[in-house]
Amino acid sequence: MFHGSQINAQQGGAAASLWLTDAVRDADRNAGAPDDWRGWREKLRDWAEDVELVPDLGQRVGSFTWFRGLATCFGLCAAALYLSPGFQALPGEPQPLMASRQFDEVRSQMITPLAMGADSGRRMGPTDAVQPLRETPERPQIELRAQIGGSDSLGRALARAGVSSGDVATVMSLVAGDVRAGMKPGTPLDIMLGRRASRDMPRPLDKLAFRARLDLGIEVSRADGVLQVQRTAIHVDNTPLRIQGVVGESLYHSARAAGAPPKAIQSFLRVVARQIDLGSISAGDRYDMVTEYHRADTGDVEVGDLLFAGLHRASGRGIDMLKWNSDGRTQWFEASGVGQRRGVLSAPVAGRMSSSFGMRRHPILGYSRMHAGIDFAAHYGSPIYAATDGVVSYAGRHGGHGNYVRLEHGNGLSTGYAHMSRIAAGPGQRVRQGQVIGYVGSTGLSTGPHLHYELYRNGRTINPLSVRFTTTAQLAGRELAAFRARLVQLKSLRVGLPVQVAQRQQAGSVGPAASGK
Repeated sequence: MFHGSQINAQQGGAAASLWLTDAVRDADRNAGAPDDWRGWREKLRDWAEDVELVPDLGQRVGSFTWFRGLATCFGLCAAALYLSPGFQALPGEPQPLMASRQFDEVRSQMITPLAMGADSGRRMGPTDAVQPLRETPERPQIELRAQIGGSDSLGRALARAGVSSGDVATVMSLVAGDVRAGMKPGTPLDIMLGRRASRDMPRPLDKLAFRARLDLGIEVSRADGVLQVQRTAIHVDNTPLRIQGVVGESLYHSARAAGAPPKAIQSFLRVVARQIDLGSISAGDRYDMVTEYHRADTGDVEVGDLLFAGLHRASGRGIDMLKWNSDGRTQWFEASGVGQRRGVLSAPVAGRMSSSFGMRRHPILGYSRMHAGIDFAAHYGSPIYAATDGVVSYAGRHGGHGNYVRLEHGNGLSTGYAHMSRIAAGPGQRVRQGQVIGYVGSTGLSTGPHLHYELYRNGRTINPLSVRFTTTAQLAGRELAAFRARLVQLKSLRVGLPVQVAQRQQAGSVGPAASGK
């Protein structure tokens, strides 16, 4: 503290000494000064040059010169405090006090903490401009936006939005044919409710607008007190979308970067995974996919099912798979017309295996004999499924088998299903894998509800667990020609959006859509 004060004092003292010396010298130049006065000035100048008025308090501590500097420092500080102006408040004219009515008006506009018990901001003080209302007026119209939820219907969505039950019934009768197939979850509903006659009545529906389908817009409005419907057809371009690209870090990220919809990529990966190991796909492989893509003139887009999946690999077998409907079943076929391979079901009924194939003691006959199949314990009435595609060669009573169905699968293989409570297939009928052919029962030589399942090869029973056979669809003739024509058509599509849609998009009439590179 002393050291800092001393430095300031030293600076001030040095300046004073220089000023005093200069003053004496200027006086000497004055020839008109008397000799005594000139001699005193010379002595004063010599004293100011010899005496150290502001010494360094950090050196020679305790000496006479040090105490003199300390006294100089205290003197300068005392002079500064004495000459300070002070901090007393300046008197001013007080504001006039407000009347209670004026204070109430001001307080109603204040912002004060409600947590401390304040009630400002809740009301306006009574003035000539503020008068109490006998009845609060209602808004003439209320505009709402609702959405169709999952497993929801148009009627329930309108009821949740506050539309009266009578108006809901009227709307449903007007648009029943348009929404019979159900509405897509997330479909927005623009609702306008009008003025009601009294407070105890619901607001009437004045207007309702929504998209029943991608190609159909519906608007229900009230005219002369009656709801009327207006349908607007919307043009939709159904040209499939084709996307090609090169696999980079991963196939999924590369396809997304090219503009492929996530739904199409997931379907593409599932199809490819049935043919090759997805881990064998490497950078540099080229993918090619075609998916259903519906574009409305309003800019809305709906992505459909994947139609074609192709993968051209830098090393290894390439893949070209086309979705095709053959014999009422939609499945994926290779470019050669060979369908996907399908194995038998893990079990033809939902239950546990209670008895295996081989010799055993018959629970009813009481002696050992060959058990020519396997048994599945299941609840009475459980559905029994065809293990694989085939033709019903027998359906009816069959001795100890009770109600029995036998299927022929070709190549000398057939399956039998016994002890059914009810048969659901007839002789000569063609059935598909997983199709219900009967129900679990306990007919014939049976001690309880179960399914006796047999597998035949060239008419002889064999262990069903020892054989794993698959079925493969093969196209031929006209169907193969139509299949190849469809394949050529999809592979000739332009990559990305069709030309006419791209032109409309550039003009600004269509929103952004997925595209490929």
